Amino acid sequence: MIFVDIATVSVKAGDGGDGMTSFRREPYVDKGGPDGGDGGRGGNVVFVADRNLNTLSDYRHSKLLRAEHGGNGSRARRHGANGEDLLVKVPVGTIVMKADDVIADLHEDEMQAVVARGGDGGFGNAHFTSSTRQAPNFSENGEPGDEYEFTLELKMIADVGLVGLPNAGKSTFLSVVSNARPAIADYPFTTLTPNLGVADVGKQSLLIADIPGLIEGASECKGLGDEFLRHVERTAVLIHLIDVYSNDIAKDYQTIVTELKSYKVDLTDRPIFVALSKVEGVDQDIVEDQMDQISKVAPDVKLYAISSVAKQGMQDLLKDVYKSVEEYRLVERDDDGPLLVQGVDESQSWVVETTDYGLRITGTKIEKFARRTDFSNEQAKQRLWDIMKKMGIMRDLKRRELDPGTVIQIGRSGDYRLKY
Repeated sequence: MIFVDIATVSVKAGDGGDGMTSFRREPYVDKGGPDGGDGGRGGNVVFVADRNLNTLSDYRHSKLLRAEHGGNGSRARRHGANGEDLLVKVPVGTIVMKADDVIADLHEDEMQAVVARGGDGGFGNAHFTSSTRQAPNFSENGEPGDEYEFTLELKMIADVGLVGLPNAGKSTFLSVVSNARPAIADYPFTTLTPNLGVADVGKQSLLIADIPGLIEGASECKGLGDEFLRHVERTAVLIHLIDVYSNDIAKDYQTIVTELKSYKVDLTDRPIFVALSKVEGVDQDIVEDQMDQISKVAPDVKLYAISSVAKQGMQDLLKDVYKSVEEYRLVERDDDGPLLVQGVDESQSWVVETTDYGLRITGTKIEKFARRTDFSNEQAKQRLWDIMKKMGIMRDLKRRELDPGTVIQIGRSGDYRLKY
């Protein structure tokens, strides 16, 4: 299966069903009353995190994800069927974005997020009976469901991220400490997609992510690395592997640190364990000399010498990494978590603006009523005028001393217009 970690999708929630205009028609019942039923609600589009998925390949070609529409109301006050929700399964770690805004962060298995809500069903004419309106000859249209375009971005959920230059031994390390089987060869860029593996540390375990090798300038979109750095954004700890055979090991170390710091999120804000790899068969004095070269540019960094092939120094590294992960997660659990910013409730508010053709009224509640109004029906339009009066909009319009026939548009689409 092709690995895809970013995709664009269009979603369309179901439209609400239309209410029905109907009157009882039975033998021996003269002038039966209104009995039109309400429309059903449209289905929602719901994203669901699924730990059995690890790619967004199903959505690599932009496609429309559509929920079911609500059924129309019918005679005898029969309510239209509600539309079925559309459940869209995505990998754990998927972020749903609309433009630059994060709509949902599905970081746990089975976590759900309603990303597009179905429209409400319209009321049938039986809903509008009153002491002064005993035979309403109108009903409401169903409300359109939400329609959006989202960017899906997969960020793997792992405890540890492996970083380093190409051919630093990351894939070999992962294959030895875990059950992962990444492609391994003695040339750069063997790894073209991130790999995940579970490493046992005593009776505990670590989830480790290996990403393609970084090169200088990766944070500026050179090479492969920047495309996949998102997969170590969530890791608690990084393991930085450096080839002990490097001709300039201090520069190699600084190259990776620079790229981690230059990424859109500073990835050096967490513990980083630096390990010289491939030390099997290398004289100890050469290994120590290479460590000294790194210590000159990073005196506070604790260094490890390991060999994945000979399984040398691996357990000491993993034990220290596991301890650091536990400490990091403990602080994370004690944190109050991200603040949820609650938007101002604007459902009752409205704004009247002057336009070239007349006036425009915007506001959540009045636009909702306009969408459900049948503008071809005079009684339905009169009800909308009544709603505007109750909301105080008519008082504002009267103060403006409008000329008869002034066009009043509700919402910005231009689909809903009245004449004063």
